[in-house]
Amino acid sequence: MALLLIFVLLYTMFGTSRLALLIYLNVPLAITGGIIALVVRGYPFSISAGVGFIALSGIAVLNGVVLVSYIQEKRKTGMSPEEAARHSARVRLRAVLMTVVTDALGFLPMAVSTSAGAEVQRPLATVVIGGLVTSTFLTLFVLPTVYQWFDSDKAEVEV
Repeated sequence: MALLLIFVLLYTMFGTSRLALLIYLNVPLAITGGIIALVVRGYPFSISAGVGFIALSGIAVLNGVVLVSYIQEKRKTGMSPEEAARHSARVRLRAVLMTVVTDALGFLPMAVSTSAGAEVQRPLATVVIGGLVTSTFLTLFVLPTVYQWFDSDKAEVEV
């Protein structure tokens, strides 16, 4: 249900399902990273891990929105899709990395906790930290490349 709501909000924000789907590409790779992190640490899927996946999806979508909205802004100034995507990835690198680093550092104490309640905290934090690694790669490298397939010089940039 949460993932459907995220898609509806993206569609409402950008007014097109193409860009909403483009940003939504961050979610599967982020979830893959969370699953890998759970397996590596030997944790089973649990309710707290599920909550971690929901939080991770939100963070991944936020980073995608930051990048795609800036690409759209550059497209409105007349840049080609390729040029706008490359420029935006360089300019928004700091914003995306700061989001990832602050979130990962915030969840790190939960991931290594051994106190009371740690059995609930560790899977949640593990999912978020592991997923941030893979979603950051997607946001900074794959998303700008895929954007070029979703947009062309012939397509109008929506306002």
